[in-house]
Amino acid sequence: MLELNNICKSFVNGAEQVHALQDVSLKINENEFVAFMGSSGSGKSTLMNILGCLDTPNSGQYLLDNQDVAKLDDDTLSRIRNKHIGFIFQTFHLLPKLDAVGNVKLPLRYTDISDEEATERAIALLEKVGLGHRMHHKPFEMSGGQRQRVAIARALINQPTVVLADEPTGNLDSKTSVEIMKLLTDLHQQGQTIVMVTHEDDIAAHAQRVVMMRDGKILDLDYAINQ
Repeated sequence: MLELNNICKSFVNGAEQVHALQDVSLKINENEFVAFMGSSGSGKSTLMNILGCLDTPNSGQYLLDNQDVAKLDDDTLSRIRNKHIGFIFQTFHLLPKLDAVGNVKLPLRYTDISDEEATERAIALLEKVGLGHRMHHKPFEMSGGQRQRVAIARALINQPTVVLADEPTGNLDSKTSVEIMKLLTDLHQQGQTIVMVTHEDDIAAHAQRVVMMRDGKILDLDYAINQ
């Protein structure tokens, strides 16, 4: 479903040429739960941005649902991203003036779905992630774990092909992290494809497969956490 072939990405940082990704190739199949691990500077965040169509490689090919991303114009790419990809960020990225329902249904503003249906979908998803009782609360009225649950519901609102989770437990305490990872694991068991970036072994252990990265390269496509 997601296929990268010989992806390279570099950029200039001051006087230095940084090779963020070097000849990266991999496939992620439907209903996989894949975690990318690696130290800071390993390229995992750059790779996540490319998978999410937020950045483009200098060379190589990225196929999203059998479509060559490089051949899509900006409008088509935006539609593909909105339809196929749900994002979960470490810092939640919720709008402070909107309540939980408003935040969750936000991606549907750019579709033909009516506001009534969008609200119904948002409520159903908030109930699914255990926040039916907090749907009219604003972010500042919620705990970090509750805010992340709102973000997960928002990521699912467009019924995406894949959910990309960038350090989804990075700002949470250990107990809340366990709860969020159980939620993501349950979503995977229900058929959702999930790609996650993390630097924590215990978080990566929830994934089906761990891809280990270093210095912009893939070291292992199926890394054993306990080795």
